[in-house]
Amino acid sequence: MTLVFCPILRKGRKHFKKGENYVVICNHNSLVDVPVTSPFIPGPNKTLAKAEMAKIPVFGIIYKSGSILVDRKSNDSRRLSFQQMDKSLQMGLHLCLFPEGTRNKSDEPLQKFYDGAFLTAIANQKKIIPAVISNTGKILPGKPKFWAWPHVIRFHFLEPIPVAGLTKEDIQTLKNQAHRLMYDYITENFRK
Repeated sequence: MTLVFCPILRKGRKHFKKGENYVVICNHNSLVDVPVTSPFIPGPNKTLAKAEMAKIPVFGIIYKSGSILVDRKSNDSRRLSFQQMDKSLQMGLHLCLFPEGTRNKSDEPLQKFYDGAFLTAIANQKKIIPAVISNTGKILPGKPKFWAWPHVIRFHFLEPIPVAGLTKEDIQTLKNQAHRLMYDYITENFRK
């Protein structure tokens, strides 16, 4: 990204404690998010990506090597992706998920969150680290006329959210808590 004049500034790495792995949840604005998040999360990690993304030239190589690929139209593929996410966490890897499910093309700072990231965190009793990323939607908009408009990317990690003792019944509360933290952070720090 630096080679295309898009330096990445990280903040909050201190929230990653040695010997612990996390479910990192991040807002999703652009195809640029995965090549930014995966290499800049402190420590080895996997992300969840649409299977069709593996077919894109150059990006496809990145997606295949660091991602758990899922065909959203296949129940078997979705079930297998949950097993692979659990296995990644059990191996000590961080898991980077985009709880909005798809790129946010709206004027709102965040779309609604789906359950998957929160189910996975609770099932594996792994803390959630909310992360917010800015300017990737400006670098590569949804319908780009030119790739990689130069912008500084800010990638900030927020304080971990503990999930110890939570069950499936707590998912909505956990989702609301994470959404509110990220929404407030984006509006206070990136939308001025």
